[in-house]
Amino acid sequence: MGVCLDARDSYHHYSASQSKKRKVVLDCDNGSSVCSFTCEIKPPLPTLRGSDYFMEPSLAELTMRELTDPGHCTRVENFTVGRYGYGSVRFFGQTDVRWLDLDQIVKFKRHEIVVYEDETIKPMVGKGLNKAAEVTLVLQKSYSIEKMKLSAENQGAEFISFDPHRKEWKFAVQHFSRFGLSDDEEDDVMMDDADVDVREQVTMNGNDGSDLDEDSPLTDPHLLSHSLPSHLGLDPVRMKEMRMMMFPTEEEDETDLDNLNGTFSHNRSLLGNKTVQRSSPLAVRKTPLALLEYNPGSFASSPNQSILLAQQNKGLPLTITKVHGFNLEIKETPVTKSYSKNIVDAGLLMGRSFGIAWGPNNLLIHCGSVGGNSKNPELSSTISLEKVAIDNVVRDEDNKIREELIDLCFDSLLNFHKEISHETNEIIYDSYKLKDRKLVLNRLELSDACQKYIGIIEKQLDVSGLSSSARVMLMHQVFVWELIRVLFSSKESSLEADEAALPLIRRAEFSVLLQECVCYRVQDEISSLNDSKDLQQLFLLLTGRQIDAAVELSTSRGDVRLACLLSQAGGSTINRMDIDRQLDLWRNNSLDFSFIEKDRIRLFELLAGNIHSALGEMNIDWKRFLGLLMWYHLPPATDLTSIFQTYQRLLEDGQAPHPVPVYIDENLVKDGVSWTLGNRFDLAYYLMILHSNEERDFTEVRMLKTMFSAFASTHDPLDHHMIWHQRAVLEAVGTFSSNDLHVLDMGFVSQLLNLGRCHWAIYVVLHMSHRDDYPYLQASVIREILFQYCETWSAQENQRQFILDLGVPSAWLHEALAVYHAYYGDSFKALEHYLGCAFWQKAHSTFITSVAHSLFMSGNQSEILRYATSMEDHKSEIENWDLGAGIFITFYSLKSSMKEDDGTMTELVSLQEKNDECRKFFSRLKGSLAFWDSRLPIEARTVYAKMAEDISDLLVANPGEGSTTEVKLECFNTIFDSPVPQDLLSSHLQSAISHFTLHLTGAAS
Repeated sequence: MGVCLDARDSYHHYSASQSKKRKVVLDCDNGSSVCSFTCEIKPPLPTLRGSDYFMEPSLAELTMRELTDPGHCTRVENFTVGRYGYGSVRFFGQTDVRWLDLDQIVKFKRHEIVVYEDETIKPMVGKGLNKAAEVTLVLQKSYSIEKMKLSAENQGAEFISFDPHRKEWKFAVQHFSRFGLSDDEEDDVMMDDADVDVREQVTMNGNDGSDLDEDSPLTDPHLLSHSLPSHLGLDPVRMKEMRMMMFPTEEEDETDLDNLNGTFSHNRSLLGNKTVQRSSPLAVRKTPLALLEYNPGSFASSPNQSILLAQQNKGLPLTITKVHGFNLEIKETPVTKSYSKNIVDAGLLMGRSFGIAWGPNNLLIHCGSVGGNSKNPELSSTISLEKVAIDNVVRDEDNKIREELIDLCFDSLLNFHKEISHETNEIIYDSYKLKDRKLVLNRLELSDACQKYIGIIEKQLDVSGLSSSARVMLMHQVFVWELIRVLFSSKESSLEADEAALPLIRRAEFSVLLQECVCYRVQDEISSLNDSKDLQQLFLLLTGRQIDAAVELSTSRGDVRLACLLSQAGGSTINRMDIDRQLDLWRNNSLDFSFIEKDRIRLFELLAGNIHSALGEMNIDWKRFLGLLMWYHLPPATDLTSIFQTYQRLLEDGQAPHPVPVYIDENLVKDGVSWTLGNRFDLAYYLMILHSNEERDFTEVRMLKTMFSAFASTHDPLDHHMIWHQRAVLEAVGTFSSNDLHVLDMGFVSQLLNLGRCHWAIYVVLHMSHRDDYPYLQASVIREILFQYCETWSAQENQRQFILDLGVPSAWLHEALAVYHAYYGDSFKALEHYLGCAFWQKAHSTFITSVAHSLFMSGNQSEILRYATSMEDHKSEIENWDLGAGIFITFYSLKSSMKEDDGTMTELVSLQEKNDECRKFFSRLKGSLAFWDSRLPIEARTVYAKMAEDISDLLVANPGEGSTTEVKLECFNTIFDSPVPQDLLSSHLQSAISHFTLHLTGAAS
């Protein structure tokens, strides 16, 4: 069968109108017979009019297959749509492509694909083209594979591959909206470069650029959130329409440039996967911009961990809008002569709605980058939230906080520190007394104290899940405590030896400690050598003073003479001189050293004490170099002070390796820590210098602050938990004295507060050195802790009791709790704590304005009297006591005396006296209302009216015997002058009229 189909005519005919029918003629030639028939069909084909777009299968192929296999367009396998020079998308499985307007559905832009840009026509997931697909994007520049993987993961896509040569990025998606590189991820492509690249692409394709994004409507409702018309109070939509009518060409060019510049698209996700929406048209707004939204859980998932700043139109329907950041040129500043970002300040942009500051829990909110680490300008329309990692020391290799590590790193160490003897000194702060503390420890007890600290560290090593770097750091801390014990503990009680032997004993202990410290590194380097390099293995064994192993290895290889020499290594200086003299004779006699292995000559040089000649170009760590200096170069009887001073001189002359911190020496941190020559050294080196300078005042040495900084022992600049204990012990045994290490104290305090150990933080503050220029430093810091972390320590009774046991005045705790409860509106608890801290005026105000009326209305007379009487003894310190709590005391006293059945008070025997007392009480009530004025709530005013009413009823209820009508009428005058509401005075008015009538009748008779 032959099939004749004018596919081109059919295509143009179909493109003109989808509703028109098409005529197709099929000629069937079978032998001599010719079969011809005509049929009219309506092919359900997709449309694609863009000249630089393509689809597979092509439109002609789809037409042919639909005619031969009706319904084929409902199940097209691996349907593909693409744009030359931009990329393509292949939809997995069978796709229904009938009547799809591909020009409106699929759009390729620079580094980006958008499917169903109009959310209103997007079908459900799995329907139409909103289904799983493989996307291929052609990038203008090459990026790293890791960057491509991260970008795909951040958008919820699955990375497939990236070809750096063809610059093709492939990834798979489960459904569609918009995928591609965000502006922040194109950090190595500037705005002008993007414009030039796209123009070059247009020129290569033979286009004039007019077809770029030609499907955009004339009036785009998706406006810039920071558009100029909106800030000027104009309608942005109307302004754009007018501009289009007057300058159509300019508008088209500007639209193209906006699209080429890689600005933010309307639903590119900056807040997780949420879309930023805006009402259209925008409402007129002249106020500063505000945060659109802050989701605490969303900024971590954003690629750049940013929060978008945009306008917020409340109460209006929201539609999707484009959001553009600011892109400003980089200029050279005239002052610094360096390049500046020149970014619009977010505070100026948004007014009072934003400020760069520290938030709670060590959260830093800012725009831009911290410390100037960013190499590229950033948008000022983003806010970065960064939290300071101050608890790394208690996290395992999975970055999870372990409670056992918190206990061992902080609680256990501080508990042992508290068990050691202390001396106290009383500090007077206002009228309160505070006792600061100082550790007391002698050198005879130092050895046991160091062993206790080592035992706690060894328990940390038993915790499962620690990273390898953390274990190395813990082993280094063990070495430091052992070094403190060896260098500074007293040796007099250890052995019954004369004083001259004590330096040798200390040297021997240090030698053993150094051997154990470098042993593992020697073994690692030996394991990297093969068995044939036995001389190199011998040399490495000698660097760790493993003489027995070296002699055994040499003997096993049949080199007995060398084994004999090795057995005397580091011994008598006479042997060293003999070997050195022999080497000189060989050199003087022009011996051909080519017949002797170079590694053997190195061994001879080392045995002769020539460590620099032996090492040659070999790189060795500073601890082993110090060991070589002590074991093979200096005489065996040299004391540690001379050894350390010799190493220090060689270091100053550049002939010794630098004592770098352990985390750099062991390559534990590859990124984020920089070390420069002489910047900082290892804590062990500073301890050696401290030992060699004990004869003079070490406070004159300018190394103390560097020695006791976190960087001397750990790569974490915020970890001070161990260095604080080491400083305290060293200062307690008298190795140095300083009152200028408060940075160390406050760093440790911050760690404890971050972990909720407020009681231990106050304990550390009490150990801060006293300074005459800041005599109340400890008291001020403790009060700040109590106020800022009130919620933490007040929730745990053990912490509260611990703080009181430290001698902190209870009034400070009550004051902090009072402020805390007052802030949260709990007036009853606030009043209790104001009374507890003797803030009588504040307690009185709280009682009158917030507490008394509630108790009165609930009938709790006993509580009112308890509060009032507790303040009565201090009424001289309370302003306007008679117009406050004194009113309630007078009320209950007056009410009790005016009752007939109350025999406790009988002084008010006549009605005239009662009337006088009531008049005074009512006058105080009115004075109180005038004094407190707006501070009194409506409930309190109701209570005042109720008290006046009760006293008025008692005044006229039992006038008593011998009361004249004139006195009774005066009582009514008193009542009418009281703060009783007018509606409640009606009953008293009737009684007054009756008495007055009787009075007139009596007068007439």
